[in-house]
Amino acid sequence: MDWLSWFDAADYEFARQVLQRGVAALFFVAFLSSLNQFPALLGERGLLPVPDYLSGFSRLRRPTLFRWRYSDGLLRGVCATGLVVSALLVAGIPQLGPPWVPLIAFLALWLLYMSIVNVGQTFYGFGWEMLLLEAGFTVAFLGSDQTDPPRTILILVAWLVFRLEFGAGMIKIRGGREWRDLTALYYHHETQPMPGPLSRQAHLLPKPLHRMEVVGNHFAQLVVPFLLFAPQPVASAAAAVIIATQLWLVASGNFAWLNWIAIVLAFAAVSDPVAHAVLPVIPLDWHGEAGRETPLWWLAVTLAATALLLALSYQPLRNLFSRRQLMNASFNRWQLVNAYGAFGTVTRERVEIVVAGTFDDDPDDSADWREYGFKGKPGDLRRIPRQWAPYHLRLDWLMWFLPLRTVHEEWFHAFLGKLLEADRTTLRLLRYDPFDGGAPRWVRVRRYHYRFATRAEFRASGNRWMRTFLSEPIPPVSLRRPQGRQG
Repeated sequence: MDWLSWFDAADYEFARQVLQRGVAALFFVAFLSSLNQFPALLGERGLLPVPDYLSGFSRLRRPTLFRWRYSDGLLRGVCATGLVVSALLVAGIPQLGPPWVPLIAFLALWLLYMSIVNVGQTFYGFGWEMLLLEAGFTVAFLGSDQTDPPRTILILVAWLVFRLEFGAGMIKIRGGREWRDLTALYYHHETQPMPGPLSRQAHLLPKPLHRMEVVGNHFAQLVVPFLLFAPQPVASAAAAVIIATQLWLVASGNFAWLNWIAIVLAFAAVSDPVAHAVLPVIPLDWHGEAGRETPLWWLAVTLAATALLLALSYQPLRNLFSRRQLMNASFNRWQLVNAYGAFGTVTRERVEIVVAGTFDDDPDDSADWREYGFKGKPGDLRRIPRQWAPYHLRLDWLMWFLPLRTVHEEWFHAFLGKLLEADRTTLRLLRYDPFDGGAPRWVRVRRYHYRFATRAEFRASGNRWMRTFLSEPIPPVSLRRPQGRQG
């Protein structure tokens, strides 16, 4: 029937290729991050052991393959399976078969990674975790090379981008005054969780440019998302604006895969003719003259998925316009059609938690205190911050939250204990162990105010950061009783 042809978006093949391969690539990064960090953070001997968490776990609320049993070996098996499946999707191999093949592959990634997230506790409490899960479930219904991309699924991906961008924009308008008076970028590049190699240069830009950045951000998040649903080429232009602003965020900071997934998903609004006009190397006709007829059973599957996601959209839609807008919240246990948003307020000063240890018996200020070095978070005053995104350094991110909350987090005290034990698995999470695998006698925790050095300060000292001591929230602690002390 001719009216059924509306459901086939034949001129969005490039969009499908980017969506499927891009989301699969980010799943690969997510599973790799978990494989490298999960055992140390949450494993059997981790900082927040999953077996202890599962003892009080509600099996009905949080679906996970680990609800019956957890072991580090099983976790590694889940990650390895996720890596293989995501790599096959990046290569486009499942997409060569019938549409149910990539469907099963993406749903497998969704279920495997959801199993990890749902036992990940605070180390997996980030908005981009549920964003990746929702994206994986949605693009699962984009079909294969044997069918045209389903139009309704592409619209739902655009709806996901809309919630991501417009939700973040509304959070900012309702949040700190700095977003309304256009001063937020006076501070953000310096105080963001994990600066990148260009963050200091971005911070040192003239303040009028920072104000223009905020204006551009408001335009990109509060106006442009509506244009994703406009006719072509307007929709593609809207996607280009979102992609450009996200690339600036990639260049100026480290936000795991948040910016990269926004870039990938924005391609849902880019049509083949527009893509070909911008880059002629992109084919205008991907599959030659041979037409592709969508089987009725596949159309029924995609329409059922569309109906499900539309039904789940009611609460997120209300949330967007609610005075008590939720940020990074899921309204169902499957983490589908979620609410997103970030940086409703901007921290104006950067406070860093610095952990140091000593071999000396007497832990006074004359002791030889040596600081541990983290991979991503600032520490060494001369070191240029590295670009880590889309890879996610979970320990470093939670270290940024400590000054905003309290250093007396269960996981942080466990971390200090692991340092005193010189636990090899924990030490591998760090960039630098000042004791070369040895166990320090004492460790202590201090708070410092960090700020980017001005150009003059950098020329004079070679330091990219300047810091000032604030306090010592955790004085020297040890696993052993000091000699000569009683009680």
